[in-house]
Amino acid sequence: QVQLVESGGGLVQAGGSLRLSCAASGSIFRIQAMGWYRQAAGKPRELVAAITSGGQRNYADFVRGRSTISRDNAKKTVLLEMNSLKSEYTALYYCNADVTYYNGIRWYTADYWGQGTQVTVSS
Repeated sequence: QVQLVESGGGLVQAGGSLRLSCAASGSIFRIQAMGWYRQAAGKPRELVAAITSGGQRNYADFVRGRSTISRDNAKKTVLLEMNSLKSEYTALYYCNADVTYYNGIRWYTADYWGQGTQVTVSS
């Protein structure tokens, strides 16, 4: 079984910074892409940033230039640092990972999600 556990959300004032962390655990052979998504109330889930195992990064337009995603492949963690936060960034932030694992019988590749961490930006 694979689990993703997020931390680092909370309440921050507009213009402030926040760092989100996600750790993957379980019988993991390899993690391909890891990323962060967000879902605001009444809106669909959307990509914030993603990073491949080779370090290639992809950012949504609304965070490009004000956020940095990084990962530690050995520790199976991904970090998202967000700066100059705006009130419209208030949302539930989810960690996502594309994981290859072996269950003792066969290999699987599947998409996993964390439980989400709330980010609230006060104006």
